[in-house]
Amino acid sequence: MRAYYFDNIRGDQRLPHDYVPSRPVSKETLDKLNVKFWIIPVEGYETKVDAVAAERGYKHRDVINVSKEAMGEIYEKKIKTFFEEHMHEDEEIRYILAGSGFFDVREASTDEWIRLAVEPGDLLVIPAGIYHRFTLDEANTIKALRLFQDEPKWIPYNRSEETDFNRHRIEYLKAIGVGA
Repeated sequence: MRAYYFDNIRGDQRLPHDYVPSRPVSKETLDKLNVKFWIIPVEGYETKVDAVAAERGYKHRDVINVSKEAMGEIYEKKIKTFFEEHMHEDEEIRYILAGSGFFDVREASTDEWIRLAVEPGDLLVIPAGIYHRFTLDEANTIKALRLFQDEPKWIPYNRSEETDFNRHRIEYLKAIGVGA
């Protein structure tokens, strides 16, 4: 996984949007945001992903294919929805099996976007309460294993004054030492 600051230049969300020169984001910065990641080769991934799942209490899983071929008529609408800034009340966990894309997370202290370029073998944990969004890259396809601690909760709470005061958002900010 490659992490860097998003350049905020208008244009196709599927482009890299990397500054020139690039502004890389360190693992330490991601740790401060409680964003976790592992690199686990796809060949034979099951044992290692199962170990992470057991350690973090993930009990359920499924596979999602995001592409025009897999999603049909709802593809464009879903891509737009995924790219709206939102948060969830549960962690978002993805292990990339094939394809590639971008998760963008808000750095709470600066309100800047950090772009996380994911590809096969990347396991990413986005904490509950963090503002984020997702898009495919120019390849327009990704296949990901989704893991859940409990029954999946897919409710995205789009950023608003109301979500700024959501209990999970406030707990997240306290956990990273912002606004505590």
